[in-house]
Order: sequence, then C-alpha cells, then structure tokens
Amino acid sequence: MLVRTRVGLGKNLMCRLKCMFSSSSAPESRLCLEDTQQWSQSLERLLGSKYGLATFRTFLKSEFSDENIEFWLTCEDYKKITSSHKMSSKAKKILKQFIEAESPKEINIDYHTREEIKRNVRSPTVQCFDEAQKIVYGLMERDSYPRFLRSEMYRTLLESLAADTAQG
Repeated sequence: MLVRTRVGLGKNLMCRLKCMFSSSSAPESRLCLEDTQQWSQSLERLLGSKYGLATFRTFLKSEFSDENIEFWLTCEDYKKITSSHKMSSKAKKILKQFIEAESPKEINIDYHTREEIKRNVRSPTVQCFDEAQKIVYGLMERDSYPRFLRSEMYRTLLESLAADTAQG
C-alpha cells in the first residue's frame, strides 16, 4: 500500500510540475529535456535553474525534508540585505526558525557552528550564516541531491520530456 501511495504521489507531483512548466507561453522559457538532463551534472547547476530549483524543492517537500533548501535559500536572500536594522531582524528570525534546538525547521549542524551563529547574531554581518550554509549545502550535495537524481519524480520528468521531444 505504501508503494502505491508513493507512486501516486510521484505521478501527482509530475502532473503539477508539468503543468507549471508547460504553462509558459514563450517557448524559450519552457522546460526542455536538455536543461533537465543538465541538472544531473551538479547541485549548483540544479539550483541555478528556475525549474530545477522548483522541482528540487517539490521533491524535498514530498519527503518532508525541505528545511535544508529553505535555509539555504533564506541565507541567499539574507546576503542581499543592506540595511543593518533589517539584517538584525532577519538574522534573529533565521536563528529562531532554523538554528535553535527544537526550532520549527531545525537544520542539522554541529554544536560549535550553532553556538558560533548565536554569537554572530548579536552583531550580525552578511557572513554570519556562511559556515552553516556551507554545511547544509554539503549535506544536500551528499544526500538529498543523489536521492533526487534517483527519484521517480526526476526519472518520470526526464521520460516525459524525452517523449515530448520525440513527438515534437
């Protein structure tokens, strides 16, 4: 029964992804097989693609393990803040949401890094989450990303795009 539920979930997600990606009116902004195949070259390539990032996030949410990508993206946004007041406020929110023990989306980082961030947040800088972000990126690269590449979601998307290309 669990296998059927997973397969159904994968197909449902595939329908949503395909609708989302094929709804663009401009052909150059649509998802294509070549771009999708390039996601397997590196996590950086996957995250650098609008559709790759959306697909990876959907995959992680389906596995209830999206805290790492959410933290990584939040840090990317945090680095763009120029106001020290906004930076301080955002740093505290990141601490409460991802860093503190028992936080809603607690990420898996070591005690030393966690304590260093707590100290950094008192006088936040653009780099105050860099170490944790590197750790989380490494975890995604070694764990989530290979699982994504082996997933039914990714394989089905490739097969679907290959079939569309062959018909095209």
